[in-house]
Order: sequence, then structure tokens, then C-alpha cells
Amino acid sequence: MNGRILAAAALVLLVSAVNAQDKVLRVVPHSNLSILDPIWTTQFMARNHGYMIYDTLFGTDEKNQVKPQMVEKWTVSPDQRLWTFTLRPGLEFHDGKPVSGEDVTASLERWGKRDAMGQTLMKFVERMDAPAPNTFRIFLREPCGIMLEALGKPSSNVPFIMPKRVAETPADKQIEEHIGSGPYVFKRDEFKPGDKAVYVKNTKYVPRKETPSGTTGGKNVYVDRVEWNLALRDAQAQVNALAKGEVDILERPAFESYEQLKKADGVVLVNKDPLGFQYMGRFNHLHPPFNNPKVRQAAIAAMQQEPFLRAQVGVKEFYKSCASMYTCGTPYGTSKGSDIQSKSNMKKAQEMLKASGYDGTPVVILKPTDLAAIQKLPDVAAQLLRQAGFKVDLQAMDWNTVVSRRAKKEAPAQGGWNIFLTAWLAPDVWSPLTNAALGAAGEKSWFGWPSDQQIEKLRDQFARETDDGKRKALAEQIQVRAFEIGTHAPLGEYVNPYATRKNISGLVTGSGDTYWNVKKN
Repeated sequence: MNGRILAAAALVLLVSAVNAQDKVLRVVPHSNLSILDPIWTTQFMARNHGYMIYDTLFGTDEKNQVKPQMVEKWTVSPDQRLWTFTLRPGLEFHDGKPVSGEDVTASLERWGKRDAMGQTLMKFVERMDAPAPNTFRIFLREPCGIMLEALGKPSSNVPFIMPKRVAETPADKQIEEHIGSGPYVFKRDEFKPGDKAVYVKNTKYVPRKETPSGTTGGKNVYVDRVEWNLALRDAQAQVNALAKGEVDILERPAFESYEQLKKADGVVLVNKDPLGFQYMGRFNHLHPPFNNPKVRQAAIAAMQQEPFLRAQVGVKEFYKSCASMYTCGTPYGTSKGSDIQSKSNMKKAQEMLKASGYDGTPVVILKPTDLAAIQKLPDVAAQLLRQAGFKVDLQAMDWNTVVSRRAKKEAPAQGGWNIFLTAWLAPDVWSPLTNAALGAAGEKSWFGWPSDQQIEKLRDQFARETDDGKRKALAEQIQVRAFEIGTHAPLGEYVNPYATRKNISGLVTGSGDTYWNVKKN
């Protein structure tokens, strides 16, 4: 018996020793993860999942400079119509197969059918091929000014590189295999939506040598395993878990939690994305009442930014009004055309609605109940629109239901919608082509499906242009037209600092929610 007890004790000590050697980073993400295809959806959790397991051809650093990632070198023909790219050595998918040019071209073709900027790039692409295993070429019909900017797009939808067999999945269907060449391997067998997602270190990944910045540079992995706790959604429970050391990182603490977090022992706040986020109200252009641009304008006039920011964020140091549809403080940020919102008031909104011919059709607003960063926005929208004279039907559901439902083109009475509210990371909206809400190609556009030939013509001109001054002028024209037709309502900007244990370091500035370079000491 004593021998058995000693053996059992030895086993416990051995297991404890092994566990002590394993470095596990425990993260509470800002939302649940249920969609695993970062090309099929713009959902930010899918984007973050993508950066864990896939790699990109180029990245964008914290100063908005595009730099190579999977690409080693590239050349451009004198007429700027042929781009030839060479992949860097050592790129390998998690199943052991090398990354090839054919994987790249298949991935870009699928991305180019879903992403707004990808769709614009593909208008210029005549064909793509892979003349050698480590090479791919892009042949253009005419020169364009967005090639590297598009391939290095840092946020939704990111042109992640997948195996050819996976990338050949039709663009309107979600992928079923989740194998990349990135710094982490997805543990599909441990994934439970609403509970947890697990990623383990890709021991064969060869990082670049450069210093990490944004989505560029070396993606070094210093932990053995990353666990996303998808079940811990209560704000106070999150604070308690971090204070006790049960978790290491809170991605998006509730704004009312910051005072507690500032006082908690062993906890620090890290503003790793200083450009922050932009809130947005999106209209469904297909169905009444927002198939009428005058009604959309009246809604924009009613949706003043300060009430949204005050209710949702509340902490003055964390938010600011921004009269631009592009990220304020970046090259294209401008107030041109925004007077309909920035210089409006409720009386004007009421007058505009009466003049619009609005017939009292109820406005269905989708309200997520489990996403702290935006869950108060729909209530504010409902209140303001009612004050303007709209009838409002506020419908509550979880965020993943919102994500699924906003993709439906059916009428609101058949399960569709009129308005949903969301937030974008700064790089998502800082140019006319990264900002999905500015696409106006009808049913090929992002959810809401606006259709406007003038905007599309201007965006095409922007894509062709290489002169910075002319591009800025075109960006202003696009924004003026977007306010005229009411593509969406920008609702102000904010920062939402991480809360981490003091033994966590290495979070990369300007990368969004990524976990390479992170150390747990």
C-alpha cells in the first residue's frame, strides 16, 4: 500500500512538473467565436482566429506602412502590369506541406470575391499564375495603385493564405478545414463554441527577423498554448478572474470596469491600439424604409454621436466625436460632407423625416445582448430614431445571431433587418477601399448592399491613382457622396484598453487582437 501511495505521489509531482513547464496564455476575448472562416465574414473574432493560424503575404505596421511577410521579394514590369512575387523559404502548412504559389493564387481568388478591397483589386486583375513552386504572378489589365495595400490589408477581410484545396471552397460557403501556415495550430478537437478555443505553438513556424509592428515583423511564439475563454461573459466575473490570476488577459473590459481594474493588484491596462475603433450604424438599403435615401439621411441626422459615446463608453478620456467616415487622425480623415450629421439636431431630423415620405414602416434594429463593447448602441439608436418620428422594433439576440442574421437579404418581416450597429478597428475604415461600408456595388457589397454608380466610379479612380494628393481629393469626394446617399452613420471613435496581469508583456502595438510576441513571465 505504501508503495502505491508513493508511486501515486510521484505521478502527481511528475504531472505538476510537466504542467509547470507548459506556458499557457489564458485570454478572455471580446466576444464568442463560432464562425471559423475569416474570408466568409468580416466578424472580428473570425479575423483574430485567422491571425492565429494563417499567415499573410504582406502586413501593415503601426505607422500604416506595408511590409513583406510571406513574400521575400517582388518585381514590377516597366508598364506596371506584371507583378512577380517570390515566397520566402521555410513556409509550411500545419499538415507538413510546403506553401506554394498555387495556394496563394487560389486564396487570393476566393478573398477577391468576398472582400470590398479585394473586389476592387480584382477589377484590374487579368489573370494569376504560379510559374514555380515558390513564385506567383499577377497580370493586370491596367496599372493600379493599391496592389501592396490590398495584399497587406491588416483587417477584415484579411487575405489569409490557405491550402489550395481549402481555398477552392466556393466563396459563399464556409470552409470546413482549418489549416494554415501561421504561428499557431488550431485544436479543432478542443473547440467548443461558447466555451473555449485552443491554439498550440507551431514549432515549425519560421518567423521573420524584423521587429514586430502592427501585422508585420517577426511572429515569435513564447507560450506553448493559448486558451480563449469564450464562456466568461459577465463583466464582474471577468474582473474577478483577472484579479485572482485565473486568466491573463481581458481583451475588451466593460468600460464601467476600468476603475476596479486600475485598483486591482497585479493588473495593468495596456492601450495597444491607440487609433482605436469607430462605431457605425448600418442601414439595409434593400427594404423599406431605408430603400429611400431621404429616409436614410433623416436617420443620420437624428443619430448624433455624443449620445452613443456617452452611453456606451461613458469614460470621457476613452472617446471622441469624429465627423469622418475614415479614421480621424489618419491621412484620409476629413469632415467634408458630414454637416448632415455633425451640424444637425433633432428638430432638423424631424423635419427631414416628414419631408422624406416615410410611411411609418417599423425599423427593425438588431441588439446583441452578449457583446459589452456595443450592446448599448442599439438602445440609443432606438431612442433617437423614435424622437425623430420613426417607429422602432428593437429585437434582442446574441452577437452570433446578429452576425448570421445581418447576412440575410430577406425583408425584416421574414427574418431580415433594417439597422445593426457595430465597431471597426481603425485600419478597417481608414481608406475608401478598406472601409467595407463604402462599397456600393449592390448585392456584391457588404451587408446593407448599397448601390451607387458614382461611388463605385470614384473608388475605381482612387484605386488607379498613385498621387497622394489626388487620392486624398478622391477620398473626400467619396465621403461627400456617401453622406448624400446615406451608406451608413459613423458614430464616433473610442479606445478600449486591454487589462492584463503584470507578468504579461510583448503585446504588439497596432495589431488588433493578436498573440504572437507575447510573453508570460
